[in-house]
Amino acid sequence: MLLATTNEILLDDLLRLAAAAAITPLVEPDLTGLRRSWHSCSLVVVGRDLAEPLARAQPAPRPGVVMVGSALDGDELYRCAFDVGADGVFRLPDDESALAGKLADAVDGAVRTALTLAFVGGCGGAGATTLASAVALFGNRRGLRTMLIDGDPLGGGIELALGIERDPGDRWPKLLNASGRVSAAALRSALPSVDGLAVLSWDQSDVTVLPPDTMSSVIGAAQRSSDLVVVDLPRRADPAVEEGFIRAAATLLVVPCDVRSVAAAKRLVGPLRAVAGDLRVVARESRPHALSAIDVATHLSLPLATKVAPERDLPASMDQGRFDPHPRGPLSRAATQILDLFPTPESTAA
Repeated sequence: MLLATTNEILLDDLLRLAAAAAITPLVEPDLTGLRRSWHSCSLVVVGRDLAEPLARAQPAPRPGVVMVGSALDGDELYRCAFDVGADGVFRLPDDESALAGKLADAVDGAVRTALTLAFVGGCGGAGATTLASAVALFGNRRGLRTMLIDGDPLGGGIELALGIERDPGDRWPKLLNASGRVSAAALRSALPSVDGLAVLSWDQSDVTVLPPDTMSSVIGAAQRSSDLVVVDLPRRADPAVEEGFIRAAATLLVVPCDVRSVAAAKRLVGPLRAVAGDLRVVARESRPHALSAIDVATHLSLPLATKVAPERDLPASMDQGRFDPHPRGPLSRAATQILDLFPTPESTAA
């Protein structure tokens, strides 16, 4: 990215926005440098002070040019933008968020359309976190660029189950001030990963609440850098959690096949319908003579996505920080069936 301005105050603002987007820009302080570097960067940001000299120079048309001024600048800035074929005009500070998005686009490149799946337990201990982790793991093994997001600060912590709690990388508390447009590339590169599966989880701090703007910005960045985004969400209702459900293409409600669990899950169905566009149930089989998967779906008036049986050795493995479902086990089958229900960018292209 190229920044061209002689105005030090404007340059400071632009450098701050570039740093937030994880961009190290080329800075040209005059018209000569601007014209020299005109074709060398994917995005050219021209300050108001150089807009008229640039327009008079009649540079060769190119995409990816924007002009930046202040709220006091009049129509002359738009005329200059028109003369050079600029893509847009931004007036600071009013258009700061929009300009930040433009800078993030320059880093992210082609925008992906990630399949986003939210998982929530119908009651405590339903196994939603385990199933969400399995879906992310097997999606990653399919070759999908995948991100697993732990949206429950009061849960046990996905990274503990995956055995990466000591691995370097950012956790949610580091992102608490994120708002507006978050760089997709910067987010993915900052997170710990398991065999290429990027994981956003919690550390051992006392942070228990996320601002909804942060949840929205982070999921948006995940969607722009991924083919598959899996979000594990808590049952409690707050604006950040609701944002997770709203941004998901489908929500999977994991419910054990017993009467008490179904009764607890039924209380969630109404609130979830208000925020989840495609709500389905996953029936977790527990013991003989319990309810069937069809019974669970019928009592909840929800379509049945799949059912999943217990995997005997998995809890002990997870306690030791090893999450490795058997390739032919019940969790693997359920995760595969869920992935087969929804098109992903890769399968659509194929």
